[in-house]
Parts: sequence; structure tokens; C-alpha cells
Amino acid sequence: MSNAVLRVNNLDVEYHTDAGAVKANNHVTFELRPKERLGLVGESGSGKSTLALAILRMIRPPGKIAGGEVWLDGVDLTKISDEEMRRMRGNEISMVPQGAMNSLNPVMRIEDQIIDGMVDHNLGLSRSVMKEMAAEALRAVDLDPKVGRSYPHELSGGMKQRACIAISIVMTPKVIIADEPTSALDVVTQRQVMQTIGKIQDQMGSAVILIGHDMGLMAQFVDRIAVMYAGRMMELGTVKDIFTDALHPYTQALIDSLPVLANRGIFNGLPGITPSLLDLPTGCVFNTRCSKVMDICTQKVPPLREHAPGRFAACHLLE
Repeated sequence: MSNAVLRVNNLDVEYHTDAGAVKANNHVTFELRPKERLGLVGESGSGKSTLALAILRMIRPPGKIAGGEVWLDGVDLTKISDEEMRRMRGNEISMVPQGAMNSLNPVMRIEDQIIDGMVDHNLGLSRSVMKEMAAEALRAVDLDPKVGRSYPHELSGGMKQRACIAISIVMTPKVIIADEPTSALDVVTQRQVMQTIGKIQDQMGSAVILIGHDMGLMAQFVDRIAVMYAGRMMELGTVKDIFTDALHPYTQALIDSLPVLANRGIFNGLPGITPSLLDLPTGCVFNTRCSKVMDICTQKVPPLREHAPGRFAACHLLE
């Protein structure tokens, strides 16, 4: 039996529209180990944020989890009741949402927003104990506890982001999902926020899933990288393996698109656009943009296989 704290098996998420079913996540499978940092990358529309919401059981109609399993410490989150799942959120697994700076309630003090989650979980703690826990959470993200008496509009972007992290970690969850936590921040503040998340993880022993587009940021922060495209998992491996010997052509294209100091002013883009999830190509979903496409790529979906210890990829070139 795997010692993973989180296991996602063949997860399918669909959104039903008048034009048909949109497959936002298609047989997604991966594991998250205790204290690990896993990066989830891919172009916009690849299904990263949908995957995060599905793990937290926060997909709302017309979307639904159409199949698969999400195991958190031996509990299948897709099978438990809504009330049981509500109690798991924040306590066992939490999320720093995309655009976290705009997710704070503008008419509530930061301290009250941190305490709100603890009240909702009926922890049986006194108000004074919860206030002290909120102060500790603010200290943990390098904010003065006095910030707790402030309203969101009184804080800078970086401080708001840290306040959102404090809300997500106050009950010491085992898994933290950070959905593009550095978007809309300057590079100096980005680094500070990522250092804060790293420090929090070391102190609490939590596992972290970091969602984003920035391959450079991933290279500095995470242990392993999972690459998604059009709702499917394309490749999974350690940072070193991904950057030195990418197995999938899509992963190679993402890395080649990074600017190189030696070739200033030269940018290598990936031609074409991501296919519509309503009308995916037959076979490999990347075949319309792949420079190494073969006949079989347009006929058969390549399975995600382990081609070397810890190296997973879904590509016919490797079969």
C-alpha cells in the first residue's frame, strides 16, 4: 500500500452544456507524498484549477465529478457526505485560492476571517484561544498579529496574500493546495510569498500542491512536476528529470519556451492553440500541435505509464 497522503485515481470532471459534455479532467492520476511539494503546470484551460476544486469537492453544477477516486489518508473524498467533506476542508486539506487578494471579505477584519473557519468547524475552543491561534497563524506568515485588526483594503497585495495563507493553515491541514499564489504580485513579493509557504510547510509538515504557469518558479520550489494538457496528465517526474530529460514533447515545448539569457530577444512559442474541450481530437489530445506526431497518435490515446522509477509519461514515442 502506498504511503501517499493524497492519491487521485482516474479522476473525471465534466461540465454539462447545451453543446455537450466538457471533459475538464480526463482520467487524472497521481500521488502526493507526505511533506512533498508537487508542482502542477500547463497552459490556461488545461484543467489545473478544476483538479484542485475537484479534490476539495467544490465542483458546482453544471459541473460534476463523473468518476474516479480521491483518497486522503485512507478516506475517499468522493464517497463521503457533504457535511463530512465540509469538516475536512480547512482541517485536513485547505486551499489558497487563485486571486487570493480578492477572496477576502472586504467588510470583515482579518482576525475575524481567520477565526471564522474555526467557528464553522465547531472546534470547541474559547474565543480567546481562537484569537491566539489566529495571532500565531499571522506570525507564521511573517505578519504582525496587529494586522489581524485591519480590514483587507488597509493591506498591501503581499500582505493580503499572506493573510489568505494564514486562513488556510490555522488548523494545520495535511495538504495545502496553492492555486497560483503569486499571480498579480511583483517578483520581490512573489519570492517572499513562496518563502513563506516553504517555511510554513517545513514547520507543519504539510504536503503542498503548487499550481501555476511559471516553470522557473516551479524549478526553484517544488520536488516533482506534473504536466497537464487539455484535461489529461502528460508527464510526471522530479524537477531534475523534467528539466534535464523531459519525456513528453509537450513538456519539452514548455521548457523550450522559457527565455534564455544567451539568446536575448528570441522567444520560442508553441504553435497552435489548446483544443476545445468540447471537441477533443481523437487519440492523443496533443497530436494537433506535436512536432513528432505519428499515425498512431491520431488513433489511440496513450496511457500514462511509468517508464523509469518515478518517471511517468503518456506518449506513443515511448512505447
